[in-house]
Amino acid sequence: MGLKFRLTLLSFLQFFIWGSWLITIGGYWFQNKGWSGTEFGAIFSTMGIASLFMPALAGVIADRWVNAEKLLGAFHLLGAVCLFLVPQMQNPTQMFSLMLVNMMFYMPTISLSITVSYSAMKKANMNIVKEYPPIRVFGTIGFIVAMWTVSLMKIETSSMQFYVASIAALILGVYSFTLPTCDVSKNVEKKTLVDTLGLKAFTLFKDSKMALFFIFSMLLGAALQLTNAYGDTFLHDFAKIDAYKGLTAIKYPAIIMSISQMSETLFILTIPFFLRKFGIKKVMLFSMIAWVFRFGLFGFGNPADGLWMIILSCIIYGMAFDFFNISGSLYVETQTDSSIRASAQGVFMMMTNGFGAIMGSSLSGLLIDHFFKAENGDFQWQGIWFTFAAYALVVAVLFAVFFKHKHDPSKLENINH
Repeated sequence: MGLKFRLTLLSFLQFFIWGSWLITIGGYWFQNKGWSGTEFGAIFSTMGIASLFMPALAGVIADRWVNAEKLLGAFHLLGAVCLFLVPQMQNPTQMFSLMLVNMMFYMPTISLSITVSYSAMKKANMNIVKEYPPIRVFGTIGFIVAMWTVSLMKIETSSMQFYVASIAALILGVYSFTLPTCDVSKNVEKKTLVDTLGLKAFTLFKDSKMALFFIFSMLLGAALQLTNAYGDTFLHDFAKIDAYKGLTAIKYPAIIMSISQMSETLFILTIPFFLRKFGIKKVMLFSMIAWVFRFGLFGFGNPADGLWMIILSCIIYGMAFDFFNISGSLYVETQTDSSIRASAQGVFMMMTNGFGAIMGSSLSGLLIDHFFKAENGDFQWQGIWFTFAAYALVVAVLFAVFFKHKHDPSKLENINH
């Protein structure tokens, strides 16, 4: 097998594992187990908790002691065990503990898989800037294929989804040991723990402009968790209404939701045009407004005559997700000193995938349990989505008013990727 194919397979399996359960775990939790929204929010917070420290820690280990491809393989094998044990969990506390361990193994593999790919491509004298993006796209494709697999097998509310993920993790764990060797650096510069974990970049919070940017990053990171956590469950709940039973969107909700990931791959291609035309601040503002429509259209939609609104919401997701994450990383790139640029990107990810994820998953669960559950336990979905839309609108207005940034096209043109 050629190197490009091998790395494409790595990217595909890396996100196939996640796609097997991330969007559909809500169906398993609420339709199968009937546990509370507050407890479900805690499950989604495990991704944020793990993202706060595990990627940085794994990076230190891979730099100094263990080859990255071996560490990648070991983490996936351990994750496979965790996923296999998920169906045996008898209460939310057990489930939380196991999922936290699972995410501690999984979250660092995202960056480790990139490290392995970059290392192999450099050794093969490949052009990373030109040749890696098409490889990475297959990660999104893997996520979509996993969602379709779980949906077509009709196991969206079943524990079988975790067995699918476990098998994929096992395969990738073994496969990782066959990948090109990532050499451990024998001359790693001695650094303090603060430097190693990138904590020096937190001095950026002294700059009011950067502090505001990171706060808004956290608030947008919270919005992402809302749609991942509840989108699939929202569609499943329509099956309780006789008028909607038997409709395609009810039979295969994960396939409908996968339109969101398909949209991502398309909106990525439009970002260079929008950045040149409107600048980073406006592109990030477009993202926030897109979140308002993402949630609002869910609130108005249904699987019958309102299916077009649900599909449009999924298409808009691509703009909502990509425009902030990618333009946000470019903002960090253009606004920080080269000596802390990598660490600053780490802070950006920590605020979105760490603190933002924890805040979004935890508070949404509490909010839903206290205000949007009927006495019979049914979700009041319209109120939920409209509340989320109002949240995104408030964030957008505050961002437009308080975040000051002048568009300078030359800074974007000078970025060397």
